[in-house]
Amino acid sequence: MTPQELAEASARTMWNDDSASQRLGMSLDHIAPGEATLSMTITDAMSNGHGNCHGGYIFTLADSAFAFACNSYNQLVVAQHCSITYLLPVHIGDRLTGAAREGAPRGRSGIYDMRITKPGGAHVAEFRGHSRTVKGTHLPVEA
Repeated sequence: MTPQELAEASARTMWNDDSASQRLGMSLDHIAPGEATLSMTITDAMSNGHGNCHGGYIFTLADSAFAFACNSYNQLVVAQHCSITYLLPVHIGDRLTGAAREGAPRGRSGIYDMRITKPGGAHVAEFRGHSRTVKGTHLPVEA
């Protein structure tokens, strides 16, 4: 299996069990080794007291992109630490895109950066995730 095929197969396996991302209406738009792009349309149910998108939903989109990117090597990987900086408000009806890229893999740890944008490419948030590989794989390992 090529690295791309492995990333796609791992993502399919994860997606099948990811009810949170699915129920929020996310779509998995791109997967490759160490990268993933997901998108989601902001609904009324995701609004805060200011009438904008609640930051937790932006964080969740970034976290999902992070998860698919760092799990693209058929290893079980979890978040060890995450942080987000919000740059612009997001409005109801906006379609957000979260693009994750691997930055610094080191042994069982890694650092991934996610850029969250809205239509037209406006950069609304920056998310950094630190990953940790744990025991197990998504797919059976060939002998």
